[in-house]
Amino acid sequence: MRMKILITNDDGIKASGIIRLAEAAKKYGEVWVVAPDGQRSAASHSITLRTYIDAFEYDFPVAGVHAYATTGTPADCVRIGVRNIVPGGPDLILSGINDGYNAGTDAQYSATIGAAMEGVFQGIPAIALSEGFGDEYQVTDDCLDDALEKAIAYRTNAKVSEMEIVNVNFPQCKPEDVKGILLDRINSRESVFVDSYNETPIDGGIRYMVEGAFVGEAEEGTDLRALYDNYISIGIIRNIGR
Repeated sequence: MRMKILITNDDGIKASGIIRLAEAAKKYGEVWVVAPDGQRSAASHSITLRTYIDAFEYDFPVAGVHAYATTGTPADCVRIGVRNIVPGGPDLILSGINDGYNAGTDAQYSATIGAAMEGVFQGIPAIALSEGFGDEYQVTDDCLDDALEKAIAYRTNAKVSEMEIVNVNFPQCKPEDVKGILLDRINSRESVFVDSYNETPIDGGIRYMVEGAFVGEAEEGTDLRALYDNYISIGIIRNIGR
């Protein structure tokens, strides 16, 4: 079935991940991109209430894709995309591909996850996709078509309710070390990083800067355990707001 697909992210409309995702999504139907004009990581599910959201047509580097850059958050992008920009509304929302895992407890801060959650609020099935940090995309690019196909099929499974999003994460490893795709991964209670804050005295106060220490441990059957074992993780996250 040909669909209308709305894609957003939290790394900004120029990010490599959203460009690669839009290219992969074209096989499923008509693609619309509505994404922030810059970085919005860790904005979670925040929306704009007291100021304007401006949207501008954007010359997206994937042929046939309708694109708009906005001053809003990723959740804002979904809201105006569903209600105002995509004619008749989309059939599916894709959020990502995020630069960095959105697994374990980090998922609660993620605006990639938040945008997908907003899709569920709007009554649209949603899938979030993320990969390891950095410029090495070979694992994702090699496996994206297969993982996206499986995630869309998984989304239609009766086990995934209208209050849940599908969460996909690609491991950060060499392409030859990828072991496959694991479904039904639950959200780990562990974090990818344990955070602390460095302090720097400034005039009249203290400046804080977060610094994370990699953990590398996770429970069996979870999204993080799959990633650390070099599997692509596909699972669900429940939208606690409904």
